[in-house]
Amino acid sequence: MKEKFIEKFKEALDADGKDIRLEDRFRDYDEWDSLRYLSVIAMIDSEFDVIIETAEFKKTETVGGLIEEVEKRIKG
Repeated sequence: MKEKFIEKFKEALDADGKDIRLEDRFRDYDEWDSLRYLSVIAMIDSEFDVIIETAEFKKTETVGGLIEEVEKRIKG
């Protein structure tokens, strides 16, 4: 799950060559902007059939945190 998420996350950021780590604060990436936010939300919905509400997304700070939110909703 983590590997798939990171690969799809890179695609959503249009950052295929970037080294993405679980502890990374994704909002600090140079690529991060409102368009990438929408791309990541759409990717999570289409690839994992999960919707993360805006308020929850705003609380999430790291790539690993995003993965945890997706996993909680898959299992929930």
